[in-house]
Amino acid sequence: MAEETRSRWEGKASAELKGPTTDQVWPFLEDFCNLHKLLPLVNTCHRVEGIPAQLGLVRYCTSTTFGSDSDLLKLKWANERLLMMDPSEKCFSYEVLDNNDGFKNYVATIRVMPMKDGDGKMGGCMIESSFVSDPVEGWGLQELCSYIDFFLQSMAKKIESAIQEASG
Repeated sequence: MAEETRSRWEGKASAELKGPTTDQVWPFLEDFCNLHKLLPLVNTCHRVEGIPAQLGLVRYCTSTTFGSDSDLLKLKWANERLLMMDPSEKCFSYEVLDNNDGFKNYVATIRVMPMKDGDGKMGGCMIESSFVSDPVEGWGLQELCSYIDFFLQSMAKKIESAIQEASG
């Protein structure tokens, strides 16, 4: 669900993982510089400053996408700073610093939460991504929310596959 306001945008997306527990999923997400291993469209993600798993850690990420002309590839990049990491609650927050995609004052929080199945028993988990941002230049709010949802669903499938391969 997304809310469009004059000065700030807010949105949230979630992805369900039917089998894995929060304890199985969290290690994939707590490595802040692991994004390129979870999202096929991310070319690189590495630490540029700070100490791994410590607040203030800055990662540099790139991805290559098609531009407005389908023959033109566009390299997108961003520096993102880790603001909060809480392993006991299985969540972290980060902000986008420098970037070439129009993001300003973008802060996101990623959470892994247990999920109940249809019978009310605990089963699987959910990854939730929420954000607050200034309007993003060149994007509409619904377009941004769809983009985040696409990446979150892709990430959840990659994590599910990796856990299945490791256990079986």
